[in-house]
Amino acid sequence: MKRLLTLLPALLLLLLALRAGAHELRPAYLQIEQRTGQEFAVSWRVPARGDLRLSLNVRFDQGVTPLGPPVGRIANGYYTETWSILHESDLAGVSVTIDGLQNTMTDALAHIRWRDGREQLQRLLPDRPQFVVDRKASSGQIATTYLVLGIEHILLGLDHLLFVLALVLLVRSWKPLVATITAFTLAHSITLAAAVLGFVSVPQAPVEAVIALSIVFVASEILQRRRGRDSLAIRKPWLVAFGFGLLHGLGFAGALTEIGVPQHAIPLALALFNIGVEAGQLAFIAAVAAVFVLLQRLPPVQQWQLRTGQSVVTVASWPLAYLVGGLAAWWLLDRTLSMLI
Repeated sequence: MKRLLTLLPALLLLLLALRAGAHELRPAYLQIEQRTGQEFAVSWRVPARGDLRLSLNVRFDQGVTPLGPPVGRIANGYYTETWSILHESDLAGVSVTIDGLQNTMTDALAHIRWRDGREQLQRLLPDRPQFVVDRKASSGQIATTYLVLGIEHILLGLDHLLFVLALVLLVRSWKPLVATITAFTLAHSITLAAAVLGFVSVPQAPVEAVIALSIVFVASEILQRRRGRDSLAIRKPWLVAFGFGLLHGLGFAGALTEIGVPQHAIPLALALFNIGVEAGQLAFIAAVAAVFVLLQRLPPVQQWQLRTGQSVVTVASWPLAYLVGGLAAWWLLDRTLSMLI
């Protein structure tokens, strides 16, 4: 029974990691910006792995004239195409379709900016791969779009989720956990806002490497606690969560900065993206807690706990710490080498 309890959470986490890599879920991004009265610059970015990219393409209706072929390149996990188009009526009434989107599990965000300050924001889904350019984005549309983007970003960000899981395993009891997660939330909210508003600018590559390092550190502290040792992270986990939360906020900001926000609604988009991140984070913590509660209610597990006096969380903490720390150590090595090569 003890072997089952130690292996089951680790296997579940490994399956989660494999599943996350099995399908491409990162969003695509279309940006259209007016240069002159009739000319627009187009940038189309789709997820890529190595030299392969998702087969997604932008298609305008017949009223749009391209000015030369697109220029494409692959960098930082995305394939990006740029080109220019002409339209005699400010793109009003133009139909835009993302061909191939219906065959994926991802979505796409379209952001159009005019020289007079107007902006349109549209989120496209596999069952709705088309939209018509016709209006300025409403506050409700912006709020919904960035709330969903925030939820998606945290739930698809395996490194952020593993850091939260490591905090749960390190703290264990509810009151200190609430304080720790609150500190983490406050910290990454501060740096997220500072980066999006332009007060802080940090290259993403070292930030991603240090995020991996933060997971390795907390995983090692879980093992130190199991061995009965003491440290600052064990005594004051909220302080460590706050410090590393500042770095995780810069990671969130990198994703949001790449997507962009409507200039007329920066506070709204920023606030809803952050709320979405927190909603996804709380949902993940609730799911982790539910798994352990369900395990503890199984009759064989209850009998084993009465006989040994050990909880499921205590027994599962060390294999999960090794698995989480091992994955993070690999990311740290990979991200560090990527900066050096």
